[in-house]
This record gives sequence, C-alpha cells and structure tokens, in this order.
Amino acid sequence: MFDLIAGREKHLPSHATVPLLLSTVAQGTAIAIVALLPLLYVTDRLPEVPTMMAFVAAMPAPPPPPPPPVAVKAKSEQPKAASTATENQFIAPLEEPSRISELPDDEYSWEGVPGGVEGGLAEGVVGGVVGGLPEPPPPPPPPAPVHKAPVRIGGQIRPPQLLKRLEPEYPPLAVAAQIQGVVILEATVNEEGTVMDVRILRSVHPLLDREADRVVRQWRYSPVVLNDIPVPFILTVTLSFALEAPR
Repeated sequence: MFDLIAGREKHLPSHATVPLLLSTVAQGTAIAIVALLPLLYVTDRLPEVPTMMAFVAAMPAPPPPPPPPVAVKAKSEQPKAASTATENQFIAPLEEPSRISELPDDEYSWEGVPGGVEGGLAEGVVGGVVGGLPEPPPPPPPPAPVHKAPVRIGGQIRPPQLLKRLEPEYPPLAVAAQIQGVVILEATVNEEGTVMDVRILRSVHPLLDREADRVVRQWRYSPVVLNDIPVPFILTVTLSFALEAPR
C-alpha cells in the first residue's frame, strides 16, 4: 500500500488534451480546404491547350525551262537594194527636165466635188470637210467693273458742289414738344452724285432724325473726279432745327 502511494507517479492524460487535439486537427483541415478550393476553381478555368497540328505543304513544281533563243536571221542584200531603190525615187533630179508632164486625172483632181460641199472653200481640202469648218470661239466677256471704295471728302479732296438741296420741314409734334437741336449725318454718294446711304452721327430726337434723313437722301451733288475717273465719296452734313422765339 505504501509502495503504491510512495511509488513513481504515473502521468495520465488529462481530459483537456483530447479536445485540444481534435480542435487542432479540425482547424488544419479547414485551412487546407480553404487553400485548396481556389486552386481547384482556377484549375477548372484554365483554357485547354489546343493540340498542335503540323501541316506539310507539298513542294512546288519546278519552273519550266526557258525557251530556246530565237535565231536572228541575217538580212539579205536584196531587201536592202529594194529599200535603196525606193528611197532613191524621192531624191530630186540633178538635171533640169525638158518639160513637166501633166498629172493623170485619176490620181489628182483640182476641180472639186460636183455640186460642192457645204461650208467648203475653192482652195480647201480635197473632198471638203464634213459639216463645214467649226465656228470661231466667241469673244471673251468684258471685264467686270471695279467697284472702288468711296473716298472721304477733306484734305486735298475738295467738297463737291451741291446741285439740289431740299430744306427740312419742322415736324409739328416736335414743335409742340419744343424739341430742337443739331443733327449731324454722314452721307455716302455714288459716282453720279446721288446719295445712296445716310447714317446718323449725332441724334437729337427720332422725329428730327427721320426728317433730316428724308431730306438729305434727296440732295444731289456734282461728281468727284480723281485721275479723270469719277469715284464715290463720303461727306458730313449738318442740319440745325431751331424754334423761333415768341415775340
């Protein structure tokens, strides 16, 4: 009994060791599953490597042999003599002939075609021209007139003479409203002295401005000539509207 009590103590596994071991194994298994699942998924998604096929083309046929060289025939002396004789026919004679023989009628005829050819000439081409000679081209159109910019009166350019002047009429409404003042206008005149455009530079009232514009457009000027050529011009016109003082 004492020996049993005083003897060597035996270390028996405690009850907590088994659950710890099981927990460790379960965690390792879970980690392995988590690590292997992506690998299996990626392995399934990998593309299949196509089977390599080799194609062997047949050898091309050898090119045909070159044609045999064409033998150049030597020119005989007889054609040369014939060509020389032909060329000699057009050489001018060295001696003056005794008389000129008449040309046969069947080769050349200077009498023309009986009845003539429409549009033909007496000394025209043998047989004439079908349809006659083409008409000459029409003359070129005259050059377009050059529109010069209007010159401004002043400096060395003398003002033109006013040939026709109309005096403005005082609008009754402006008189009733006691409106008065000086209207300054700019008139553009063409080469003939006719007023083409009017621009208000200084306005007093629409009633007076309208009357001044109407009157100036009816004025006429003498043309302005530069280098013997009439040119359009621009000038400034001043019209004064004043009411008479009551007596």
